[in-house]
Amino acid sequence: MYNGFGVVIAEPFDVSHTESDLNKLVQLIKSLSGETKVVMEYTGAYYEPIANALHNQGIFVSVVNPLLIDDYGTKRVRKVKTDKKDSLKIASFAIDKWLDLREYIPANDIRKTLKILNRQYVQYNKILVMQKNNLISLLDSCFPNANTLFTSPRRESDGHEKWVDFVLKFPHIHSISKLSLSAFKVKYQSWCRKNNYNYSDKKVADIHSYCKTQISVLPMTVSVIKIITEAAVMLNSTLETLCTSSCAFTMPGSCRL
Repeated sequence: MYNGFGVVIAEPFDVSHTESDLNKLVQLIKSLSGETKVVMEYTGAYYEPIANALHNQGIFVSVVNPLLIDDYGTKRVRKVKTDKKDSLKIASFAIDKWLDLREYIPANDIRKTLKILNRQYVQYNKILVMQKNNLISLLDSCFPNANTLFTSPRRESDGHEKWVDFVLKFPHIHSISKLSLSAFKVKYQSWCRKNNYNYSDKKVADIHSYCKTQISVLPMTVSVIKIITEAAVMLNSTLETLCTSSCAFTMPGSCRL
């Protein structure tokens, strides 16, 4: 802690994110004479408990981008963010920028929720792309271009894509090519009815004809089918999670999870 003349009035010390430690910090700051401002570095969500506790007690808090602290004064790479020199550097920054410091205002609950949902949504989209590419790569060896058989958009109710559900039922071209057209028609019609998908005689004929012309690198064994279906199940799970997240992201607090 520095006073307005740059004199150290308290050596750097640790503060745990506990009620007792935060209360002690509040009392210490309030015991100081003159105007007091607290400057903290923006480090994910780790600063929030202390920043909120101080703000709620009427103490001026400013949360600063660490890059601004890094660029302040001497140029050096700080390997440890909690050492004493870093604390003194932040205190010096606070004195020099005293009049320009922007006061921290805690985000409301909806904003916090949206930020968390957005991070999760972005993360699950990355996982989705990876899982989808993995399934398509696996299918190239036993059901080439299965992902192009349907153009239906994701289903709003659960986020499923028709081609993914389709390969759960028909994971190999031989699961179709070895059937007669009429036998495949019965199976496909039953699958559409069970999974609430639209049925088309033309689509049945097109898929059956396509599978008759394709060559599979991998045989239709129990192991191959298990690999395909497990990859499809994982992809569906991510699609369902994204569907739920989209609902919560659109209407935070009103979507039943």
